[in-house]
Amino acid sequence: MTLTPARVPTTGVRRLTATLYGYAFLDDFVLLYPVYVLLFADTGLPVWQISSLFVLWSLTGVLVEVPSGAWADAVSRRMLLWLGPLLSSVGFALWVIVPSYWAFAVGFVLWGLRGALGSGALEALVYEELDRLGAADRYARVMGRAQAAGLVGVMAAMGLAAPVLAAGGYLAVGLASVLACLSTAAVAARFPEHRNRDAATGGAGWAATLRAGLAEARGDRSVRGALLLVPAVTAVWGALDEYTPLLVRDTGVPDGTVPWLLLLIWAGATCGGLLAGAGERLGTPGLAGVLAGSALALAAGAMAGTPAAIALVALAFGGFQLASVLADARLQERITGTGRATLTSVAGVGTDLTTITVYGAYAVIGSTTAHGSVFALFAVPYLVTALILAARARS
Repeated sequence: MTLTPARVPTTGVRRLTATLYGYAFLDDFVLLYPVYVLLFADTGLPVWQISSLFVLWSLTGVLVEVPSGAWADAVSRRMLLWLGPLLSSVGFALWVIVPSYWAFAVGFVLWGLRGALGSGALEALVYEELDRLGAADRYARVMGRAQAAGLVGVMAAMGLAAPVLAAGGYLAVGLASVLACLSTAAVAARFPEHRNRDAATGGAGWAATLRAGLAEARGDRSVRGALLLVPAVTAVWGALDEYTPLLVRDTGVPDGTVPWLLLLIWAGATCGGLLAGAGERLGTPGLAGVLAGSALALAAGAMAGTPAAIALVALAFGGFQLASVLADARLQERITGTGRATLTSVAGVGTDLTTITVYGAYAVIGSTTAHGSVFALFAVPYLVTALILAARARS
């Protein structure tokens, strides 16, 4: 049967989104996620060493992010998406087979490489495939659902982490995580990719691709603004995510309950991702309101120090997730050149640098201050960003 022209794009969009949602789910269906901070603590690492691992993780991304984005623009984005999970599978195996500071460090370097390879490549592939099918206006909705699928993967991992940990310890949790990474790589290999790389890069290769992407950022003020907004929205709550098990543990619940309360936090974030399609209508003032409200909810929930107040943290994470998807969509809409993955990776570098700053500050403040107070303190940057956006909207 011959498909009509109207049905061909629909079929292509369905294939793309089905692969994307499966990839996003499996990429975050890692049972180590809700308990690896506990693994580090149970191995004997103090807070400053745990924070140093997070800094190493982000520093790897800073060093590799932009080169990998240019590589994605010059070669196959799909290849980078299946290669990355294979690297993280090796790191997770090291964590549970030879748990030690140096094994954790190697694992974070591999995980950082995995994140850098996928960052920029995924967004660029999805946007350009949707654009090819005449559906670029669906990008925010599609990526919001993909983020939600990933968070469903996180929640599923949280739900399974406790019984698997009780039955087989950290080794069983680690092996399940390795299997999830291998499955992610298999799904990533099924992504459609119709880009003519020689035409896109003019055959000039990686270095020329990098220069072209950076030139667009220098020459277009709207692109620069979108590049700055992404780390301003995504970095702080992305860093705080790593400390949520410690925040939850400080409420006085037993360790077996920690994954369940983390599940509540990520349920809120999932709802935020699903609202991305509707959130496109908010505009700049609405985005400022979302950030301000989420900041206040985060501060109130963290300072309360009770299990029930974690619901406010969940509400805050939902708002931050929504804002993150909208910030990425703004950036993708403003990029017009061939260096889409490169520029998305530049935004990723800004996010990584800000994240490193948060990790460093958390290491200093968290050594002498309750986790709830530290979380409340880091709500302030979101209030500042909200004020800047509101002022820009008025002007």
